[in-house]
Amino acid sequence: MSVREAAGWRVVGQYPDGTPEEALAYFERKYADLASEVTLLEVRHRRGGASASDLRGAARLVQDKLKDAAAVGDLAALDARVAALSGELVASSETEAAAAREAVDEAVAQRRALVEQAEALAARDPKSVQWKQASAELSSLFDQWQLQQQSGPRLPKSTAQQLWKRFRDARAIVDKHRREFYSELDEAHKGVRDRKSALVAKAEALAPKGEDGIGAYRELLDQWKTAGRAGKKADDALWAKFKAAGDALYAARGEREAADAEASREKIVEKKALLEEAKAVADESQITKARTLLTGIQRKWDEIGRIFPREAERALDDELRKIEQALRSREDIDWKRNNPETKARANDMTRQLTEAIEKLESELAAAEKSGDKRAIAQAQEALEARRGWLKALGF
Repeated sequence: MSVREAAGWRVVGQYPDGTPEEALAYFERKYADLASEVTLLEVRHRRGGASASDLRGAARLVQDKLKDAAAVGDLAALDARVAALSGELVASSETEAAAAREAVDEAVAQRRALVEQAEALAARDPKSVQWKQASAELSSLFDQWQLQQQSGPRLPKSTAQQLWKRFRDARAIVDKHRREFYSELDEAHKGVRDRKSALVAKAEALAPKGEDGIGAYRELLDQWKTAGRAGKKADDALWAKFKAAGDALYAARGEREAADAEASREKIVEKKALLEEAKAVADESQITKARTLLTGIQRKWDEIGRIFPREAERALDDELRKIEQALRSREDIDWKRNNPETKARANDMTRQLTEAIEKLESELAAAEKSGDKRAIAQAQEALEARRGWLKALGF
């Protein structure tokens, strides 16, 4: 079967054992299939999703099929459509290639950033690193690396290998530093455990001393505070033993204090009775008798002895001390009053005031006789002042 085209007749093919109509319908269906393939390529290009390079390959296959195709239809029009699509795909391929290069460049930058972060971790002083946090950071960087490797664009082999080598070396250094740090820490913890175990043994050895061992226990406690850390689990266990040894000593003191407090009940009653008796010291007008009374009370007070708890003893002592101070104040005043030297000064002052009063009385009488009001007022004022001073001296 042949068809006439612009260039002349073209042999389409043979369709044996069929009528011309059947042959024409058969080759028209072949054309329709080719047209459907061209349309599908155009639709895929318009909708996007398929890469331009893949579509270009499919377009080349369709173009090959159109050459001398065993089909009846406007093959030239189909070929023109495929040619136009191929031109568009060439431009799209260039855009995709540029985007692909940009994506690769961005992926390289992201990988390089991960490498630099890992290298920064590796460059830190192992003694200043918080290893729990650093390990989490490094693990996160490795997870990001794997995610980019799985879902990101494919990097050039040499670049990918170079970046991976740097990242791997940084991880190895961090792991090495971490192992060394924890190895040194374990060794340091072992030394602290040994020191604290020795302190526990010494504290437990104080048990037979009871309360008398508290001073030595406090010295051990000071050493404990400067012994260092042995790890939380070990520290907690050792501290529990050390504290239990101290609690036993303080418990012994508590028992003794409780016994002392019980024994002091009667003493407290006796001292309160003495305080009631001591109230008579203030009522005694004769200071010598008051001192004798207080001295006897003080002697009985001392014979009763110490009282526990100390707070109760201090409260009772404070009450007695108030009575002692009051009597001492009375004695000081009496001494000053009866001091011969003081008396002599007072007598001399009394004589001078008496003479001054007599003189002022004469001046007042003369002023009244003369009727000089100003002289009278001055004489009266001076006379009242001298009489007040004399009264202050006890006359």
